[in-house]
Amino acid sequence: MRNRKFLYVPIVLMLALLCSAALAPLQSKTLQIDPAQSKVQFTVDSTLHTVHGSFQLKPGSIQFDPAGGDASGQLVVNAASGESDSKSRDRRMTKEILEADKYPDITFTPQKMKGTLALSGPSQFQLEGVMTLHGQNHPMTLDVKAAVQGNSVSADTSFDIPYIQWGMKNPSTFILRVNDKVQIHIHAVGQLK
Repeated sequence: MRNRKFLYVPIVLMLALLCSAALAPLQSKTLQIDPAQSKVQFTVDSTLHTVHGSFQLKPGSIQFDPAGGDASGQLVVNAASGESDSKSRDRRMTKEILEADKYPDITFTPQKMKGTLALSGPSQFQLEGVMTLHGQNHPMTLDVKAAVQGNSVSADTSFDIPYIQWGMKNPSTFILRVNDKVQIHIHAVGQLK
């Protein structure tokens, strides 16, 4: 009878380990981005005026633990989709500065989430990762403000891109001086799964 009790201990421990292993992946969430509801906006100052425009976000997803830790996935922007209400400026930006034929995507690949995402209501956290732009990788930390309502998530982040320092052509001319940084604002909307 006593030996039987000792046989149950390893079985109970094994079942407990299996249950905890089965529950661990449930903490991981995927944010499936909805490009139709999401926006990537840019602003750049020049001597004559401030240019405002937008880019299209492609479908993508981010995998993460709402309590923080490792993250993966990708946000992808169509480099050829830039619009600023000037066809000649947009054509120059696409062909000469971004070289979208050669580098069609601008990506952010998250690697770590610092902070937590509340599964209801507002949250603030950081996403550390790599921005790939014009064929080069640049480490970045994005400050994100998010709100969760049911399975719907909206998230906002803003940052500057020093595009000339990152190897892209300076669009300034003798008369027109363009700021060497572009301000980016991303408003992403998606479903939490």
